[in-house]
Amino acid sequence: SIYKPTPTIVEAAQALYCGHQVEEISRSDAGAINLSHTNQTISDVIKSSKHRGEKSICFMTGVPGAGKTLAGLNIVSHRTNTDEKEHAVFLSGNGPLVDVLREALAIDEVARAKENEDIENISMGNARRKAWSFIQNIHHFRDDNLKTDLAPVEKVVVFDEAQRAWDKKQTAKFMKEKRGIDDFDMSEPEFLLSVMDRHEDWCTVVCLIGGGQEINVGEAGLGGWVEALRDHYADWNVYCSENLLEPEYTAGEDINDLLGSVNAKKTSNLHLSVSLRSFRAENLSDFINALLCFDYENIHKLKLLMQDYPIYLTRSLSTAREWLRANARGSERAGLVASANARRLKPLGINVKERADPKNWFLKNKDDIRSSSFLEDVATEFDIQGLELDWIGVCWGADLRYDENTWSMNKFSGSKWQKVNAEERRRYLLNAYRVLLTRARQGMVIFVPKGDESDHTRRPEFYDTSYEYLRSLDIPTLDEDSKPRNIY
Repeated sequence: SIYKPTPTIVEAAQALYCGHQVEEISRSDAGAINLSHTNQTISDVIKSSKHRGEKSICFMTGVPGAGKTLAGLNIVSHRTNTDEKEHAVFLSGNGPLVDVLREALAIDEVARAKENEDIENISMGNARRKAWSFIQNIHHFRDDNLKTDLAPVEKVVVFDEAQRAWDKKQTAKFMKEKRGIDDFDMSEPEFLLSVMDRHEDWCTVVCLIGGGQEINVGEAGLGGWVEALRDHYADWNVYCSENLLEPEYTAGEDINDLLGSVNAKKTSNLHLSVSLRSFRAENLSDFINALLCFDYENIHKLKLLMQDYPIYLTRSLSTAREWLRANARGSERAGLVASANARRLKPLGINVKERADPKNWFLKNKDDIRSSSFLEDVATEFDIQGLELDWIGVCWGADLRYDENTWSMNKFSGSKWQKVNAEERRRYLLNAYRVLLTRARQGMVIFVPKGDESDHTRRPEFYDTSYEYLRSLDIPTLDEDSKPRNIY
């Protein structure tokens, strides 16, 4: 049969929402088999928890694009369809992801109702309300459960990007400033577990843990969840894989002793090791990690494995746009992305302060000026994390500059650049580029500006070293040719 890659996360969510299983919409190679095993393992934990009247938590790890969100959506869809009394829900603090997926589900439901002449279900309002029960913003879930001490209706809860839940300091600050609660003394992981612990019989929590994805201040990390379990919920069953101890998931924390204190049960099925983003992008996350960490031993090896995944460089924004238009065929989506700190791309027409509306950016057709494919509005790491496009133009800013096997990291404040020295903020900035460089399913072009000698905020040396570093990795440039290359 013809080769059929895993659909985009939007297409996958629509298929699962219609009642399909993940095995029906995914590829049939080793990566998809891994995904199927992971789903079965979590399903077994849920069944066992229900049968024994126990409370359980599963930590699922995976490389970017491996299918963590897909697996989470499949769990929620399958449990709800199996037994409506279980009320499973997918929770995410990623606002753009929630907005895009819910709108996509509502649009698809209305379209199918019209096709089937189902007059009663053609209302977008009704379709949106239904989608709300399937996918919720984690902060709304938290706020709803602040109003009551009763157990929630949900028995199975999937937390997407769980390592990004807030620590105690950030949660207390938010509660005081936004909710008028002065004495809140729990981290977000601790509070969310306390909500699920209200059930007298059983429940299952699934935490999806991404590596190198922390991009904002006040995120508790994996340690926040394990500490809450150790200190308050030691009777819960804990399941994870050995990979959970890897630095990319612990953000440098040593959580081995923490895991030992909660008697975690290890299974390799709770780690997704192969990218399913597309058949071309299987080695992309490893390549980008090597690129950002100056791992020269592996950079060139991984580049050789990516013959079918085109990556090009250019110093011209118009050339980048032409290349994207030349390669995005049919319904394939293209778009421009940039770091939220790349403030001085503004003179080139790339204004990261003017945020795109994610629903329009990801879902409108290419003739709509609000669409990603119109290549006018730019998305940042906060807009695109957890989502993807077929073809992406990454606009490199002066916030991240190559400097002799290290990165000079900078933040634009007022009218000048300032060095970023705090280790936590340096990690966030590097992770922002990790997110941007791993969002394309089929290929990408990296645009590095030439700078402007007359502008002290955009001097050529702010960009030239980064461009030369990327060129040294055998990434070809489009500027040597008169026309952008169409890879087909």
